[in-house]
Amino acid sequence: MLQRAEEMGFRTKCIDGIAGHAEYGEGEEIAAVLAHVDVVPAGEGWSVEEPYSLTEKDGRYYGRGVVDDKGPAVVALYCLKALKDEGIMPKRRLRVIFGAAEEIGMDDMEIYFQKEPLPDMAFTPDSEYGICCYEKGILQLEVYAPCHDGTTLTEFHAGHAVNAVPAKAYALVDCTENEDHQLRRFADAKPGSYDFIYTMDGLQIVATGKAAHACIPEEGLNAAMHLIRILAADFGQLVLGSLCSFLDDAIGLETDGSALGIRCRDKESGALSVNVGVVEINERVARATIDIRYPVTADSEEIFSRIRKRASYEGLMTKLLNHELPLAMSDKAPIIRLLQDAYQTVTGEVPNLYATGGGTYARTLKNRGVAFGPVFAGDPAKIHEPDESISTENFWRHAQICAEAVSRMAKA
Repeated sequence: MLQRAEEMGFRTKCIDGIAGHAEYGEGEEIAAVLAHVDVVPAGEGWSVEEPYSLTEKDGRYYGRGVVDDKGPAVVALYCLKALKDEGIMPKRRLRVIFGAAEEIGMDDMEIYFQKEPLPDMAFTPDSEYGICCYEKGILQLEVYAPCHDGTTLTEFHAGHAVNAVPAKAYALVDCTENEDHQLRRFADAKPGSYDFIYTMDGLQIVATGKAAHACIPEEGLNAAMHLIRILAADFGQLVLGSLCSFLDDAIGLETDGSALGIRCRDKESGALSVNVGVVEINERVARATIDIRYPVTADSEEIFSRIRKRASYEGLMTKLLNHELPLAMSDKAPIIRLLQDAYQTVTGEVPNLYATGGGTYARTLKNRGVAFGPVFAGDPAKIHEPDESISTENFWRHAQICAEAVSRMAKA
């Protein structure tokens, strides 16, 4: 990205190989668009041949990152180029800031802003339209045992990322023929699909659910949790081990934290959500990662304390992997008005203000920026799922809105 920016004639700077920017204009003040160029794993089940290449099909652009967030990153850079090509000199420095670790905790922006100033105003095209004034807090943690203490269950694997609902789960069990038949009957009555494969090491069960972003786990079908529920119904929790016992008892098929005792909501940002993203069990390890999106007014320490206490009942330990504080932006902030005007100029409509469970770079800006686009209502972008895509019409409409917003930041 920085090489392309240099070829366009912009000043560039790379910070520790994990973030950087392209800059146009002069002045003390800085206005910025923040975008990330890392992505979650592609996963299985794509309808296009190569998920990491851009594919245009049936009026849509397909590819991992086309929406989240490589497509908007490219658009933002070309918005700078459009201003430069038209000879428009901004009143302040304009930057497109690129990060390469947004999906794994946003340490990239922490490192970047240790060496570069915060922009005076900014937005990140990494969510939905209209304007996101509230972002829930994010707690990501690992629950683990020193070793696997189950007997019948010998292996379990599910998920690739803490912030995604796993669409596949694999279990290896040592069971009798009667237990096998009972498992099949349980599986036939449950959501998802299940394949049973006989191997030299035992019966392998492959569960297929539906992927989704961890901020909306209720829109997916968690293959790991559904498979654990079926195994527990047949064998009982004891032989599955303490980790599976905890996951089935304290979380189960819920996504609202009720069984954990952390269910809550507020009027500003809505309800708490829980997602089990990765489960790994074998003779050496037993661990699971959990992603929690909590309301902006909730007490994160109390939430973590309750989970740790509940896990300890099963003899499990808990480790905090990542904590991102919530964002709450006043609807009177100048950047809100600027983005409202930009959106209305292009679409003729006034954008709504909303809250999200997603986490964006906006929360690193200390109330100087918000998330704004690129997804439009009714367009199934499938972020963090197979077939991530956006309609070609909406992609270019986002480009127009982004250009209008950047132009207004240049002149405001």
